[in-house]
Amino acid sequence: MSATTDKIKGNWNTIKGRLKRQYGELTEDDLTYEEGLEDELVGRIQKKTGKTKEEVKNFIDQL
Repeated sequence: MSATTDKIKGNWNTIKGRLKRQYGELTEDDLTYEEGLEDELVGRIQKKTGKTKEEVKNFIDQL
């Protein structure tokens, strides 16, 4: 399991709030977390923000 996955599982509500503040275009549907589908979640964030997978993961890891 990656550090990003651990971070998402442990602090999702905090991470979701910070993502919404940073990227106002993200919706609740974009940020729906389902265990085991972390890569899909990162992909939805990527698509909506135009950031790379690494940029999204780095943002989450820094929180």
